[in-house]
Amino acid sequence: MKPTYLMDDIQWQQLIQNVADHFNDVTIKRGFQYFKQGKVKEFAMPDADHIAAVVDGNELYEVDLHLSAFAASRCTCPVRTNCKHMIAVLLNYANEQERSVHALVNAHSAGFTRLTTQADTRTTPAFRSNPSPDHKEATRDALRKKASNLPDMPVSEWHDLFDQCIALNHVHTQNSQYVQSALASIYAVKPPLSPGMQQLYGLHAHLRVLEKLVPQAPMTGYPTHTFMGYYTQIAADELKEAIERDFERPLELTDEPLHEARMAETLAYLREKMLIESRNGTYFSDAYYQFWLYWVHPARQKSSIYAEELQHLHAAEEEHSATLARLPWMLARSWMYVYQAQNPKAWELLHEAEQAFPLKISSSQLLLFLHALRQGEDWIRLKDGLRHIGPLLHSHRDYHLQDYMHHWELVLQHLPEAEQDMWNTLVDMLPFAGGLYEEALLAHEKWRQWIDYQLSIRSEPLSFRVSVLQPIEKNAPELLLPFYHQAVERYVLEKNRSSYKAAVKLLKRLFKLYKKMKQETRWELFFMTFTSRHSRLRALQEELRKGKLLS
Repeated sequence: MKPTYLMDDIQWQQLIQNVADHFNDVTIKRGFQYFKQGKVKEFAMPDADHIAAVVDGNELYEVDLHLSAFAASRCTCPVRTNCKHMIAVLLNYANEQERSVHALVNAHSAGFTRLTTQADTRTTPAFRSNPSPDHKEATRDALRKKASNLPDMPVSEWHDLFDQCIALNHVHTQNSQYVQSALASIYAVKPPLSPGMQQLYGLHAHLRVLEKLVPQAPMTGYPTHTFMGYYTQIAADELKEAIERDFERPLELTDEPLHEARMAETLAYLREKMLIESRNGTYFSDAYYQFWLYWVHPARQKSSIYAEELQHLHAAEEEHSATLARLPWMLARSWMYVYQAQNPKAWELLHEAEQAFPLKISSSQLLLFLHALRQGEDWIRLKDGLRHIGPLLHSHRDYHLQDYMHHWELVLQHLPEAEQDMWNTLVDMLPFAGGLYEEALLAHEKWRQWIDYQLSIRSEPLSFRVSVLQPIEKNAPELLLPFYHQAVERYVLEKNRSSYKAAVKLLKRLFKLYKKMKQETRWELFFMTFTSRHSRLRALQEELRKGKLLS
C-alpha cells in the first residue's frame, strides 16, 4: 500500500543531504540495525513534512521529525536529537516511499556535503583536477542564473546545463552514489517551475544521468552488447524505476506553445535514444512507450500525432542505416499501429519482430501493448491483443504472467463468450505458462482439465499443498483417483524406502477418498490385489504395516 504523502525527487535529494549533514556514520549504522530489527513500532504522517513515530529502544521512544525544518526534530531518548532512533524512522520512511534505503545509509559516501579527503586525492588521480569549493559555488551560481530561463530553452540546452552540473561532482565511479550526487547537483540549480515543467525537468534529469550509465554501441540489426559493471547496472535499474515513478503522476502541462515545444522535443529525444539502444536493456525503449502511454495518449486524442510518429519512424530506417536498432524500431511501429486501431498491421509487425529476434522481446514491453489497448476499453481489441501477445510471453516471472491473466479477467467481465478463446490461448502458451494455466483452471473450477493436465506432465500429488487439492476432493473426488493411483505405481517402481513411504501416504488418501465416495468394497478389491502383486517387496510391506494399512 502506497503512503498518503509521496515525496518527489527534489525532496528525496534534500533528505539525503539532511542525513549527511546531521548524523555521523556510527549513528547511521546503529539506526540501520534498529530499522532491520523492526524496532519502528508506530509510524504516522500527520502531514507531508511531519513524521510521528515510536521506536523500541531501551524503552519506547517518541520521535518527532520535521522534514522541511530538520533542526527542529526531536526524540524522547537521552540523546534528544540526531540519534539512531531518528535514523531508524527515516529509513522506514524511505522504505515506505519505495526509495533506496542504502542511499540514506551511505549518505556520507555519496559526497553531498563533503569534498574528498587529501588521501583520496592522492590515491585517485581523477580527483586532482577538482575545482576549489569557492570556484564550484561560483559556477553553480552561474548555472542557476542560466537555469532561470529554462522554460524558454530547448531540451538540448537543458541537457547541456545538466552536463555542466554533473561535471561539478567529485564522485566519478558510475554507481548509485554517482547517480545521487549527479541528481543533487541538477536539482540544486532548478528554478521555480510550473507543475508540468517541473515534471519534465525531473524526467530529463533522470534520463540524462541514465544516458551517462548506459553504453550505446549501435551495429547492424540489433546493437551488440557492451557490458555495464555490476554496480553501474544496479544504478541504471534504480534510475529506470525512478523514471517509471515519473510517469505514475498524470502530466500537468497546459496548451501553451512552450509546453508543446518541450513535449515534442522530449519525444524526439526518446525516439532517438530508443532507435540506437544497445542490448544492455530496454531503458529508453520503455521510457518511450511509457511517455506515449501515460503522458501523450491520455492528453491528446488526435490520430494525426500517431501518423506523424509513424512517418518519423519510417524515415529513421534511412537516417540511421546500419546503426538502427531494428527490434525497438519494429516494436515502435507496431505500437503506433495499435494506437491507430490498425490491428492486423500491428500484430503482423509484432510477429515479424519475434521471428527476426526470437526470445528478444521483453515481457514488460509486450505488457505495455496490453495496457495501451486497455486504455480504450475496447474489449474485443484487447481480446485480440491477448491472443497474439500471449504466445510471445516467454518470461518466467510470475508477475508478468499474472498481469497478462488480469487482462483476460477484465475481458471476460465484459465478454463472457470469450472464455474459450482464453483457454485456447493458454494452451498455445504451454509449456512455459504451465503454472498460469493450472491456476486459471483451478480458479474457473475446471477440475477435470486440471487433473488431465497433471496426468499428462506426470505431476507428483504430494508436491501440492492440501489447500490446492481440497476443492477438487470436495466437488469431484472421483477425478483424483487416477491421479493418485498412477503416482502410487510410480513410487513402487522406484523400489526404495523413501518412495515406499510416499506410496503409503497416497494409499491412505485413496482409502479416505473411496470411503467418502462410499465405495469401500472397490477399495478392498484394489488393495487386496495391490498387496498380493507386491508381496515380495518386504520394505513396502513394512511401510504398509507402519501406516496401519496392513495388520
